[in-house]
Amino acid sequence: MSEQKNSRIKETLFSTAGISIMLAVVILANVIVSYASLRWDLTEDKMYSLSQGTKNILANVAEDVTVKVFYSKSLPNIPVNIKQFAKRAIEFMDEYVQHSNGKVVMEQYDPKVDSDEEEWAMKYGLQGMNMPTGEKLYFGVVIMAVDQEESIPFLDPARETLLEYDITRIIYRVQNSTKQRVGIISGLPVFGNPQMPMPGQPPQGNQKPWLFIDELKKTYKVEEIATSAKSIDNDIDLLIILHPKGLSDPLQYAIDQFVLSGKNVIVYVDPMCHSDQTPSQNQYMRNNGSNLDKLFKAWGVEMEERKVLADMFLPTRVRTQNNKVESNPVWISAKTESFSTDNVITSNLESLLFPACGAIKKRVNASSEVEGLVVSSRKANLIDSFKANFGAEGIRRDFQAAAEPFNIIAQVTGKFKTAFIAGPPKGDDDKPVADKDEQIKEAAEDATIIVVADADMLNDSYYVQRQNFLGFQMTNMFNDNLNFLLNSLEMLSGSDDLIGIRSRGKFQRPFSKVQELERVAQERWQSKEQELVRELEQTNRRVQELQQKKDPSQKMLISPEQEREIAKFKAQKMKVRKELKRVRRNLRADIENLGLKVKFINIFLMPLLVSIGGIVFAIYRQKKAYKK
Repeated sequence: MSEQKNSRIKETLFSTAGISIMLAVVILANVIVSYASLRWDLTEDKMYSLSQGTKNILANVAEDVTVKVFYSKSLPNIPVNIKQFAKRAIEFMDEYVQHSNGKVVMEQYDPKVDSDEEEWAMKYGLQGMNMPTGEKLYFGVVIMAVDQEESIPFLDPARETLLEYDITRIIYRVQNSTKQRVGIISGLPVFGNPQMPMPGQPPQGNQKPWLFIDELKKTYKVEEIATSAKSIDNDIDLLIILHPKGLSDPLQYAIDQFVLSGKNVIVYVDPMCHSDQTPSQNQYMRNNGSNLDKLFKAWGVEMEERKVLADMFLPTRVRTQNNKVESNPVWISAKTESFSTDNVITSNLESLLFPACGAIKKRVNASSEVEGLVVSSRKANLIDSFKANFGAEGIRRDFQAAAEPFNIIAQVTGKFKTAFIAGPPKGDDDKPVADKDEQIKEAAEDATIIVVADADMLNDSYYVQRQNFLGFQMTNMFNDNLNFLLNSLEMLSGSDDLIGIRSRGKFQRPFSKVQELERVAQERWQSKEQELVRELEQTNRRVQELQQKKDPSQKMLISPEQEREIAKFKAQKMKVRKELKRVRRNLRADIENLGLKVKFINIFLMPLLVSIGGIVFAIYRQKKAYKK
């Protein structure tokens, strides 16, 4: 009996000692791991890892960089989403410290009320978010190097996918303080018309520069390059070409050599430019389009002339000349589903307006890389530009969708070859504009070209509303047309590594299956609607034909034949309406069925599988115990 008692005591001591040793090992392991910088990013899009472009920029940091993070972590009742985002963001910024070889240091501050930290946060221009308790929640970043500093007033959780780009861009900027020089070639009066009108005559043209010119001057040195120029200054860092209508060969050659030298370009071409007010006797046959076909061939892209894009899924409500409002498919309102979420230029945009745009296609056998930044829906196709004046009904009448979406904006990257294979073109003096021996025939490094198939989108009328309030000029941006240009310039004026940084994936994934069901239903609806419109047109034609055959004395009366045609149309109309209702009913049923399936899997199936697994494991252990 005493032996059994001693045995039990020994077992208890051993088990207690074993548990104690195990706890000690676990605690020690946690302490060691907490001091070790071990991270393993298992997310699909590698959302918590630095991209190669950021690592390259950190490897070339010359001056020490200090990242000051001001976060009110001691504040009670911080919203859960901001608290979780702050934890992820600070951990991600610590990756910069780990990969900088000591060049980047992160300092964290808690700006409590009336503290020195709060005073510094306000001096740096950080913005506090007002809490219901009356306190301010700070979560901003200040990045500095030597005498340069730049801040993010408040880290917005909505921009989490762009956090890496925002931080890396600022680190690159504080290392490079020189203002970039942007040259602008435009066939439109974007710089305004500073000429004074003749006495007694009204002002001619646009007296003020377009808004985007003023905005660019806040960040860049902006220089106008006349369309009659034959060369481009070597000091120009980035080029914007807007509506290049009828550019001379010498200027196109200068653009060609600019790109081959490794510099970047943004090109706005337009098959039907409303802002081009070139006089013409016939407004429908007026040539107000622009293209750069000769250079486009060398860059591996093309845009069909006198062809505009019509998109039935992305129309814009516009007012016609008859003062009627219609949804015009030629005026394309691109939404978030049309934008590339992988590219930092477009990943955070919400809407863009394209009044009569074209489409950018990659040429067959082109070696350049073409990425669609903004694409049409699948219910789109190119139509003759003169048909754009027929109105929405005229466009829809004979419309047939293409098999795939079109690129409205494309990013083209590659080591390009010259478009002037025979050598530099001749100038007005019949002599080559440059020495043939100095011509760059093939680029030594990659260049990036962003091609936009619409020039009107930069006209103030298509993205900003101005109002006079108590003597102050108020501007209201109603889409992201200007933001797209600013994003493009910001990216292209940086290093090649900055261009290569992508959006960090999606932290919230939408229910794409439901979106696909809605898109299919919309296609069915559009088809039935077109069927009804065609039936109505046929009925009208038959009724008019019967009306012409009637005796003049019976013109005011409806004949039995006309009554039958009208009755036939009404019956067809009722049938189509029933079909439309059926489409809506089936869509709701499909979504509800999908929801039931998901609920069944989450509520019943998964717990059932776990229970079965537990029972099987318990039976296995019991059998194993019996064998012993």
